[in-house]
Amino acid sequence: MHELYQQLLRYYQEMTDISRVLSVLHWDQSTYMPPGGTAARSRQTATLGRIFHEKATADELGKLLDDLKPYEESLPYDSDEASVIRVGRRNFEWATKVPADFMGRFYEHIGTSYQIWTQARPANDFEKIRPYLEKTLDFSREHSAFYPELDHPADARISRWNYGMTVATIQPLFAELRRHLVPLVEAIRQQPPPRTDFLHRHYPEADQERFGLMVIEKYGYDLNRGRQDRTHHPFCTKFSIGDVRITTRFREDDVSDALFSTLHEAGHGMYEQGINPAYEGTPLDRGTSAGVHESQSRLWENVVGRSREFWTHFFPKLKAVFPEQLHDVDTGQFYRAINKVEPSLIRVDADEVTYNLHVMIRFDLANEMLENKLAVKDLPEAWNARYTSDLGITPPHDKDGCMQDVHWFHGMIGGSFPGYTLGNILSGQFFEAALNAHPGIPSEIEKGQFEILHGWLKENIYQHGSKYTAPELIERVTGKSMTIEPYMTYLKTKYGELYEL
Repeated sequence: MHELYQQLLRYYQEMTDISRVLSVLHWDQSTYMPPGGTAARSRQTATLGRIFHEKATADELGKLLDDLKPYEESLPYDSDEASVIRVGRRNFEWATKVPADFMGRFYEHIGTSYQIWTQARPANDFEKIRPYLEKTLDFSREHSAFYPELDHPADARISRWNYGMTVATIQPLFAELRRHLVPLVEAIRQQPPPRTDFLHRHYPEADQERFGLMVIEKYGYDLNRGRQDRTHHPFCTKFSIGDVRITTRFREDDVSDALFSTLHEAGHGMYEQGINPAYEGTPLDRGTSAGVHESQSRLWENVVGRSREFWTHFFPKLKAVFPEQLHDVDTGQFYRAINKVEPSLIRVDADEVTYNLHVMIRFDLANEMLENKLAVKDLPEAWNARYTSDLGITPPHDKDGCMQDVHWFHGMIGGSFPGYTLGNILSGQFFEAALNAHPGIPSEIEKGQFEILHGWLKENIYQHGSKYTAPELIERVTGKSMTIEPYMTYLKTKYGELYEL
C-alpha cells in the first residue's frame, strides 16, 4: 500500500479517537453527569473540539491529500482507498473554511446551552434559555458567513448533513409532500378515531424496557456492541463500530412512547454497527447523510414496527408481559391504536401522516430566524401560530412548543430538521427496493424473523458507510434518484385501509 496513504490512515485514526472521546463526554453529559459538572464539561468539550478542528484543518493533512491526488486518480472510483481520499478531501475543504477559535467558542457555548435547556424546559421557562438561543443564532449566522458561495444561510448546515441538498432543492420537495399530505390528513379527520385508552394504563418501566430490548435484539441490534440508557431526548451515539449506544426515556402511563423511541434509535444503531469494520478510523466509518441515517430509524420504527405483520407476531408477547393492562384488547385494536392519526404538539410523538408537517414548521421558522425575519423573542408566538394554522392545535406552553427539541439548544440553527423528512421519503423507497429483491419479507416479519431484511440493508446500505454520497447510494440501491412516490404509496395504502378511505 502507498506509504503516504498509510500516513493518511494514521492521521485519520488520531482524528477519530479525539472525535470519539468527545462523543463519550457528550453521552455522559446527556445521561449520568451530575449538574455540578456542567462548567468543567463545557471547558473539556471546547478544548477537545478545538484540538479536533485544528487537526481537521491542518496544513499537514491538506498536503497529504494533495500529494495523494495522483494515487487517487490511478484507482477505480469506488475502491476503498480512493473513497477515503475523496471523502477526506471533501471534509477537509469543508472544515478549512471554519476557524478553530470559532469551533472552540461554539462547543463551549452549546455545552452550557444544553445544560440550561435541561433545566428550562421542565420549568417551562423560555426566558431562561432565550439569551442562549439568541447567542446560538449569532453563532449560526457567523458560521454561514464562512460559506459565501452558498445561497442561503441554512445551506452551510444542510449541505454538510445532506450533501447535495440546499434550501432551494428542499422547498419544492416539501411543497409536493404538502400537496399529498394535507388532503390525506383531512380525509382521515372525517373518520371516527380508533380507541386508544389502553395505551395509557400503568406500564412499569422495567417491563417496558425488557420488551423493547427483546425486539431490537431480534431486529439485529447487537447488545454485545451496544447498550441502552436513559436521557432527556433520545439519541444514538458511536464510540467505535464495537460500541454503538442508544438512549430513550420512559413514561409509565404510555406503553408506546419508549418502545418506538427504542426501535427508532436501534435503526440508527444497526446502521453504525453494520459499517464495514475495515473503515474504522477513516472518513468512511459513519452513515453517509442525515437523510439516509433517518431512513433506517424510520424504516425500523414505522415501516416495520408499526406494521400489521409485526404486531401479528409481537402483540401476544406484549400481552404476556402486560396481561392486566391489555386484557380487553386484541391485535387489531392495538394495531389501529398505535397508528392513530391525530395532530399533536410533540414532533417525536407524531404519527406517520402528520410528522412531516412538524418538520416543515421547524424548517420554515429556522430559515426565518436566519433571514432576520423572526427574532428569537418572538419564536414562541410564531411557533404557536404555525401549529394553529398547520395542525389545528395550539401549544398551551413553551415546554411542549418551541422548547421541545434539543437541536437548537445543542447545535446550530438551520439544517438539522430536513433530514427527518428526507429519511421518511427514503424509508419508503429503500423498503420498496428490499421487497422487490425479497417479496417474502412481510411474511418473515409476521414470524418475527428479520434476518433477510437486516441482511439486505447491511449488504446494500450499512456496510458502505460514507463511501458513496446519498444520491449515489440511492441510485445504486433503488435504480433511481430520490422520489416521494413509494413513500406516498405506502402511506395512502396503509392509512386508506386503516381508515377505510
